[in-house]
Amino acid sequence: MAKALLALALWLCLSLPALAAAPKKPPTWAELTSEQQQVLAPLATDWDKLEPERKTKWLGIAKRYPKMKPDEQARVQRRMQAWMKLTPQERRAARESYKKIEKLPQAKKEDLKQKWEEYNRLPEQERRKLGSAPRKSPASSGTPKSPTEPASSPAAPAVPLESPPAAIAPTPAASSGSQ
Repeated sequence: MAKALLALALWLCLSLPALAAAPKKPPTWAELTSEQQQVLAPLATDWDKLEPERKTKWLGIAKRYPKMKPDEQARVQRRMQAWMKLTPQERRAARESYKKIEKLPQAKKEDLKQKWEEYNRLPEQERRKLGSAPRKSPASSGTPKSPTEPASSPAAPAVPLESPPAAIAPTPAASSGSQ
C-alpha cells in the first residue's frame, strides 16, 4: 500500500508540471486582437475551422508582420489570399510539395529556385499558357525541357506564387508556425 501511494505521489509530481506546461488552445477569431485580425483578415471566414497547429503558424506570421518591410507585408497578404482560395486538397498538395522540396539537396533546391525565377520572369500570358498546358513526365516527353519551362517534377510547387517554393507556406521552424 505504501509503495502504491509513493508511486502515485511520484507520478503526480512528474505529471503536474507537464500538465501545467501543456500548450493552450489557440484563440478563436473573436479572441484575436484587432491587430491580429487586421493582419489575418483573409483568414477570417475559415479561422475557427483551422487546425490548432495552423492557427499557431498564422499567429507566428502575424507576430512578425509589423517588423516586415511594406513590400514583404504586401507579399504576405497576397499569399494569404491565394492560400485561402485553394481547396483543402490543393493546400495538402502544396504542403506535401514543400516537404519534398525541403528534403532536396541544396544544389537541387538552388536549381529549382533558378527555374522558378525564370518562370516568373516570363510574360503573364506565357505563364498562363504554361500553367494550363497538360504536364508530361520527363521520361515520356523524350525531349529535354527548355530552361524557361518550369520543372514538372513531383517537387515542383503545386501553386504558382511570386517567389521560390520555399516561401509557399509558413515553415514549422519559422512560425511554430496556415496554415
